[in-house]
Amino acid sequence: MPSEKEERNIKTLRKTLSEIFALSKPYRLRFYLATVAVLIASAIWLTVPLGLRELLDAVFEAGNRDLLNLLAIGLLGLFILQALFSFTGNYHLEWVGERVITDLRKNVYEHLHKLGFKFYAERRLGEITSRLTNDVGSIRTALTDSLPQMFTITFSLIGSVALMVVLNWRLSIVIFLTVPLITIATRYFGQKIRILSRSIQDDLAESTAVAEDALGAIRLVKAFVREDYEVNRYNHAVEKLFGTARRKVVLTQLFWSGVGILFMSTLIVIFWYGGIEVLAGRLTAGDLVAFIIYALNISRSVSQTSRLYAAINTAAGATERIFELLEEIPEIEDSPGAKIVGHVKGAIRAENVWFSYDENRPVLKEISFEAEPGQTIALVGPSGAGKTTLLNLIPRFYDPHEGSITLDGTHIKNFQLKSLRDKIAMVPQEVHLFGTSVKENIRYGNLNATDDEIIDSATAANAHLFITDMPEGYDSLIGEKGVKLSGGQKQRLAIARAILKNPAILLLDEATSSLDSESEAQVQEALYRLMKHRTTFVIAHRLSTVQNADRILVLDDGRIVESGTHAELITNDGLYSHLYALQFRDLDEPKLMI
Repeated sequence: MPSEKEERNIKTLRKTLSEIFALSKPYRLRFYLATVAVLIASAIWLTVPLGLRELLDAVFEAGNRDLLNLLAIGLLGLFILQALFSFTGNYHLEWVGERVITDLRKNVYEHLHKLGFKFYAERRLGEITSRLTNDVGSIRTALTDSLPQMFTITFSLIGSVALMVVLNWRLSIVIFLTVPLITIATRYFGQKIRILSRSIQDDLAESTAVAEDALGAIRLVKAFVREDYEVNRYNHAVEKLFGTARRKVVLTQLFWSGVGILFMSTLIVIFWYGGIEVLAGRLTAGDLVAFIIYALNISRSVSQTSRLYAAINTAAGATERIFELLEEIPEIEDSPGAKIVGHVKGAIRAENVWFSYDENRPVLKEISFEAEPGQTIALVGPSGAGKTTLLNLIPRFYDPHEGSITLDGTHIKNFQLKSLRDKIAMVPQEVHLFGTSVKENIRYGNLNATDDEIIDSATAANAHLFITDMPEGYDSLIGEKGVKLSGGQKQRLAIARAILKNPAILLLDEATSSLDSESEAQVQEALYRLMKHRTTFVIAHRLSTVQNADRILVLDDGRIVESGTHAELITNDGLYSHLYALQFRDLDEPKLMI
């Protein structure tokens, strides 16, 4: 009797196989027809040993040359017919497999885009990429190779056993004695291989994450001369992967070798005992040859089954990881009956908002404010005060745990998520650009924009001149993450993208903090154009950049501790005036020139 752990593993494998098989549901008719074609091909193949038996008996016993010729032509026809059915069936089975995997990749990628910031904050990008590529690739192997072959092998195995019993039941007993041993070995090794396969997928994801971390920050790596450190980190990860893979190879090869030895020993016994049966006149030479071919077919089928079982166990580990991903529930979704955002005036109101990433540590506490249409609201305060978190609540990157945020008097949860975010644009401190052309990066703000509209947006963002100075102008490739551009140029492309989107609400998160004076002046001028007639929220550490804001919210430890204009706050002798004094004292202090 299998142990409780073995029963659990068997149930898990069955569930995984049913999940893999369920993926082919939209193409089930083609799948069934292809399976029938493959089974017909297998059935034809099973008649070949019987034809060879008749061929040998015709030559050695009857001496009938005409029958020999007829049988030879008949066998040739069978081979051709078998090849046609085999080609047709296998082509369509693999078509279904490839189609299902394509659908799965699209579904996983689409689902990844539905998941919120919390999901990505808790996982490494390399691990997610590994699931999308390596894990789906393992399932592909199971669908296009392993499962289709399982059908034909099982059919061939059952057919071979049935025909062997018909030919000589005594010899068949020799084969049947090996079946329990193979079943025990398959169950034992299969469980071990599946566990190791899951570990291999995890180790592969870890090594991918390490590589992506380092290569994504290659400038930092080189600046700190950490090439050897990162190479060693990656080497350690792949060596761990190798160790797990080696253990799987050892188990798999032990299994295959053991099955091979068992069957070859069985064939020797069949050959010896079958010879005795021929000498005793209870079996013809043709019967013995047919029987040995069927025995070899069983041996080949069992050997292939063991290999396929290992591949399916590998796919089972990958499938578990993929379905874990697909079962992730997006933390931010449309509310029932959510409506499309229509014309937006831009009035934003927050009432008693509380938020925390960790339930035990609130990041925002009792946040309340109002922003009238077209106003500029500045958020200032020390690092970690909750400014960026507050900004992220407006487009619903996160939802407050308590309180509410409204847009033009309507709770933002009552709007469709995509519709709400379509009215908002964000220009962050760290601009993300794609490794495509300048034009495509700007057009990301409005995929239907014309070339003239893109140029107008770039001109308004003070980006047109530097773009036209590039070798291919707007068609110039800017490298991975805009590596060929300066910080100011990246910011101006981000502003051009936001201008092209034409949002009603604008979120600026430290958009000029890392720029030199000349670049900051150009970016600031572009931002003023962008902010005009839009409700704007600005985070800035340089308080000189927010003096003209309609209202300044001063945050400290997740609370709004002050609120007012620059003139009002500077006279209050509170946190704002303290921060302002510190910044301008630092500017007035003489600097040591080296």
